[in-house]
Amino acid sequence: MSTKSMKIIKGDRVVVLSGKDKGAEGVVEKAIPEKGKVVVDGINIAKKHQAPTRQDQQGGIIDLPMPMDVSNVAVVSPSDGKATRVGFKFLEDGTKVRVCKRTGAEL
Repeated sequence: MSTKSMKIIKGDRVVVLSGKDKGAEGVVEKAIPEKGKVVVDGINIAKKHQAPTRQDQQGGIIDLPMPMDVSNVAVVSPSDGKATRVGFKFLEDGTKVRVCKRTGAEL
């Protein structure tokens, strides 16, 4: 993905469309627009072997949510709870807002 802005941002409730966690819902913890990826809470978990450091005296195997491609997730519509695409609309005062393509509700 190019360096354009992504339509999915931190705090959005999303559903996974493909992959091992297909159908799971979660909240976006972090958006990485330069790579076109998002980190979703509780989704795409990987095991990481962590060595003990000065900050973390305890080493071991930790669960870490890994980034996934933004094309594999869709925003959940606030009105009906189904996956939807995101569009943009300008209000009368000139502000740009994100809207749900299914219902037209603001996100």
